[in-house]
Amino acid sequence: MVDRRRRAVRTALVGEALRVALAARGRVDPGAGLDIVDLGGGTGGFAVPLAVEGHRVTVVDPSPDALASLERRARDEGVSELVRGVQGDAAELPGLAGESSADAVLCHGVLEVVDDPVQALQAMASVLREGGVLSLLVAQRNAVVLARALAGHLAEARVALQDPDGRWGANDPMPRRFDEAGISAQLADTGFMVHAVHGVRTFADLVPSAFVDSEAGAAESLAELERTASQHPAFRALATQLHILATR
Repeated sequence: MVDRRRRAVRTALVGEALRVALAARGRVDPGAGLDIVDLGGGTGGFAVPLAVEGHRVTVVDPSPDALASLERRARDEGVSELVRGVQGDAAELPGLAGESSADAVLCHGVLEVVDDPVQALQAMASVLREGGVLSLLVAQRNAVVLARALAGHLAEARVALQDPDGRWGANDPMPRRFDEAGISAQLADTGFMVHAVHGVRTFADLVPSAFVDSEAGAAESLAELERTASQHPAFRALATQLHILATR
């Protein structure tokens, strides 16, 4: 229960912004579900709820175990006919999903780990139809600088601030992180137009778990604070992740 509540706080804003963008795209063909590709969608945390809403979702993920869980989840929700799992990665995306086949592409927590982020963005652009929506969620450099400093690892904070990939050292498990200017430039270079940028998990990773778990209404208050701060430039710059909505 506690874990689900904290996860909901962390993902609610992304889900809300994504659904607004999908609704706008859906006006092109009112009443019909959209064709969505979820790159690295794993067990279907976003894909299955979107299928429940009537969209057709193809999940491309390298893990066969995750895809097996996706299949079970879709079956349990009664949307197996709307969810397709395909084993593969970003480099294979055009061949797996089909060029100009999707109204939307989700790429959440993937660009940090691919071999070539620009190539991955180009692959996503190729599978989108004209005017299609990209929902991109990436780890932000500023947040790890602050987190390492608050943990007393000042040298690592300085390294993360200066490192081109936003890493704090050789033992950093994250291959790369982004800042808003850098990721926006990469999107522009690959043919995307950015429409909205939200800060995600600005406070959710800082507020003590004991408080959220024990205080009545704390999770709801935290979610509302996240929502209010998400587009404030000063706070967005400190968010753990950036959620970007763009179109091709």
